[in-house]
Amino acid sequence: MTENTHDPIIDTASAWLAQDPDETTRVELDTLIRDAAAGSEIALDELHARFDTRLSFGTAGLRGRIGAGSARMNRVLVSQAAAGLAAYLRAREHAPSVVIGYDGRTNSDVFARDTAEIMAGAGVRAVLLPRLLPTPVLAFAVRHLAASAGVMVTASHNPPKDNGYKVYLGGADDGSQIVPPTDGDIAEQIERVARDENVLELPRSTSFEVADESVVDAYVAATSALLPRDAEQLSVVYTAMHGVGWETFSRVIESSGYSGIASVAEQQEPDAEFPTVSFPNPEEPGALDLSFALAREVGADLIIANDPDADRMSIAIPDAESAEGYRQLTGNEVGWLLGWNAARAAAATDVSGATLACTIVSSPALGAVAKEYGLNFVETLTGFKWVSRVPGLVFGYEEAIGYLVNPDAVKDKDGISAGVAFLAMAAEAKREGVTVAQMLDGFTETFGFFASDQLSVRVTDLSLIAALMAELRDNAPTTLGGVEVTQVDDLRDGSSDLPATDALRFTLADGSRVMARPSGTEPKLKYYIDVTGPADQSEKARAVLASIRDDLDAFSTRVAER
Repeated sequence: MTENTHDPIIDTASAWLAQDPDETTRVELDTLIRDAAAGSEIALDELHARFDTRLSFGTAGLRGRIGAGSARMNRVLVSQAAAGLAAYLRAREHAPSVVIGYDGRTNSDVFARDTAEIMAGAGVRAVLLPRLLPTPVLAFAVRHLAASAGVMVTASHNPPKDNGYKVYLGGADDGSQIVPPTDGDIAEQIERVARDENVLELPRSTSFEVADESVVDAYVAATSALLPRDAEQLSVVYTAMHGVGWETFSRVIESSGYSGIASVAEQQEPDAEFPTVSFPNPEEPGALDLSFALAREVGADLIIANDPDADRMSIAIPDAESAEGYRQLTGNEVGWLLGWNAARAAAATDVSGATLACTIVSSPALGAVAKEYGLNFVETLTGFKWVSRVPGLVFGYEEAIGYLVNPDAVKDKDGISAGVAFLAMAAEAKREGVTVAQMLDGFTETFGFFASDQLSVRVTDLSLIAALMAELRDNAPTTLGGVEVTQVDDLRDGSSDLPATDALRFTLADGSRVMARPSGTEPKLKYYIDVTGPADQSEKARAVLASIRDDLDAFSTRVAER
C-alpha cells in the first residue's frame, strides 16, 4: 500500500454502495472501497474497472459479469433497468403488461423477482414464470399471454460468471426481441433512473402474478406437434449443457410418444458453475465430449445439444472417420437441412408469400433452396431480432447454431423446437432408409457444393479493428484465393434491403463470398468465408476456401504489424 490522494472514483463507488440491496455485492464493494481509501492501487484500479463505464443497454439488452459496479450485472443495475423499462412501457400504452422468465444462472431468480416487484410497483401488470425455464418458453409466453413485453434473465452461452437481461416486445412487435430505435428509447429511461433515483426508494410491490403451468403446457403442445406420434424411433443422446433445457425437452418428446432419449446425466440438471465444461457453448471444443462418450456407449444415431438457456441447438452424427466416432455438424449444415425440409413443406402446401431467411454471415445456400422451390429469400443483419421480423417467414437461421422452425409459436431462435424438428426430419429419413450424412450428400447433389469457414483476428488494442476495417475499405483486395474480387459492398451506410452496419461484403468471380465485420461481443474482427461450386468439384472449392483464408490472414497480419 502507498499513500494516495483521494480519487473521486471512491465517492462514486460509495454512492453505489449506499443503494445496493445485495449483501454479497455490498461486502465485495465495501472491501474494495476500504482498500482503495487505504492506498491500495490494485483496489483503486478495480474500482475504475467497475465504475468508469456502465453496461450499455442495447438490442441484446444487458450482459456482463456478475459483481458490484455499473460495469457489472447486479441488483442495482437490474433494478434501474426494470424501472426504466417500466417507464418506457407506461409511456407506450395505457395498461402495459410484462412476463418475466429466468434460467439457472447465479442470481437469475433474484434479478427476475426484483424485476417483477419493480414492474408491479410502477403499475405494470407483471407475470413471473413459475420456475426457471428456457428462453424460448419466455418468448412463447409473450405472445401466448398477449403481454406488452417480456424479460428473460439469462446470459445464454456466456462464461459461467456472467448474467444478462434480454427484452422482447409484444403487440405490433409480435414477441420479437427489441431493435433500434426501441433500445435507445429504453436506454434513455434507464439512464434517467440511474441518474435521478435511488433504487432502494423505487416503488415495489409483491402483487405480481405467478403464471401457472398452463403456459408451459401450451408451449409443450405447440412444440410436440412438430414430431409425429408415429415417428420412426432413433437412438438419441441429449445434453442440456448444465442448463434448463432437459425438463422442457423431455416433456415435449414424451408428449409425442417418443422414447429412446439418453440424457447426459452429468450435464442434465441446471448448475450455475458449469463444472464439466470450460465454456458452456456446444460449439466450443470439448463441450460435447461427454455426449460423444454416451453416444458411443448406446450406439446413438443422433446427438442433440442445447446451450444453457436452450435457445441454441447443435447436432452431431455418427462418423467412422472421426476419432470420437461422431461429427458435429456446422450451424450452416443444420440450417441447410432444416431449411430444405421447411421449403418442401411450404411448397407442398402452397403457402402464400413463404420466405426463408438467414443472416448475412450465414451460408448463401439457403438462397439456392428458396429459388429451387419458388420461395422468397431474405438476408438480414446478424441477430435473431432481425430474422424473426421477416414477413412470411417459414424458417430462419443464423450460422451460430440458432434456428427458428416454428414461427407461429415463437418469434425467436428456439433450440428445443429446432431439436425436435431435426429429430422428426431424421426419423422420417430413417423410415426411408436414409441417414443424416446421406441427406447432406443429397443436398450437395441437388443444390451444389457449399462450404463455410471463419477467421477471427483477436486484438488487445481495439483501435486495430478500426484500422483493419479502414484498410479493407480503402485498399480492398482485388483477388482472394486466386479468384478475382468482382464487387465490394460497404454496408456501413445501409442499403435498400439492410439497415446500416459496420460490415463489408466481397463477392468473387466464382460466386464465393467473404463478409468482414467487427464482433459485437468480443475484441476481434471476424471474416466469414463461403465458397460454392458444382457438386463434382468439391475439392477445388475446398482449396479455394483454404486459400482465401490464408490471404485474409496474411492481409490482417500485415496491417497489424504496421
